[in-house]
Amino acid sequence: MKRVFSGVKPTGHLTLGNYLGALRQWAEVDQHRADAVFCVVDLHALTVEHDPARVRRLSRQAATLLLAAGLDPRLCTVFVQSHVDEHARLSYLLECVATDGEMRRMIQYREKSARERERGGSVRLSLLTYPVLMAADILAYGADEVPVGDDQAQHVELTRDLAVRFNQRYGHTFVVPKATHPAVAARVMNLQAPTSKMGKSDDFGPGIVYLLDEPDVVRRKIMRAVTDSGREVVYDREERPGLANLLEILAACTGGDPEALAGGYGSYGALKKDTAEAVAEVLRPVQARHRDLCADPVLVEEALRDGAEKARAMARPVVDSAYRAIGLLPPATESVTDRVLNATR
Repeated sequence: MKRVFSGVKPTGHLTLGNYLGALRQWAEVDQHRADAVFCVVDLHALTVEHDPARVRRLSRQAATLLLAAGLDPRLCTVFVQSHVDEHARLSYLLECVATDGEMRRMIQYREKSARERERGGSVRLSLLTYPVLMAADILAYGADEVPVGDDQAQHVELTRDLAVRFNQRYGHTFVVPKATHPAVAARVMNLQAPTSKMGKSDDFGPGIVYLLDEPDVVRRKIMRAVTDSGREVVYDREERPGLANLLEILAACTGGDPEALAGGYGSYGALKKDTAEAVAEVLRPVQARHRDLCADPVLVEEALRDGAEKARAMARPVVDSAYRAIGLLPPATESVTDRVLNATR
């Protein structure tokens, strides 16, 4: 079986975009067709100013929602990144292979550092190097495929470059992965700013549908979604991004085609109403399962503990091999006294 790896960053509450663009695909498809590894990448949440208690809280919530979305520990591996030391171990080796220029070309670094400079500040060094940690997340598990949204494709390309470079310099060590994308709703946009992604840590709260939003809140946000000029309901991502976003969300929730769905509506109001109901219905079982898991937290703790053990067993041989390949001296497995005693037996 191919191995699939992906993760979620606990920098905010998980959104409808996370579910339609990633979690549902993981639960319905990836964990059944592949040796699937999914993790809460909490180390990545430290690249920006953060509240430690909030990171812990969001990490647990994200892990619980992964399970609530349908990830089954019997079928896949679910764990928290910081519980497996191999991520940090491998990240430094890959920093020794990556270049400064590659890091500074990463879109997220360029955008965030530019915004911070405008405010007279500077970003953390970890923001510059976190794509290398992301590469380590992937390469440590020998992943063949990485399901990601369009905005993360650049990071997978960097991972491929680092894997190839390491293999060429130090001997074949890593599987070179490829990015995969769901066909519909790979990038759900903000309801109030439909040219921007529906991100977990955005400032446009009214434009974000969170997985734990109550049904009435979901309906209110979608009914107030920004649309476009004109009255005809058509699917045009470039010229009518607000309508296109609603149609793609509806299509992802119902299994339809955005362009075909557009032909069935004569008004924006009807489209919004149907989209709101479809989203509320899609989220209903996830929210119910989340409530059950919160009522029995031991289940989540056991799943994360077992998942970390499985992940460690997968990653350690790969990372140990990389340490040997790059030229690091392996640790002694027995003391000098033990070696003398064993030699005299």
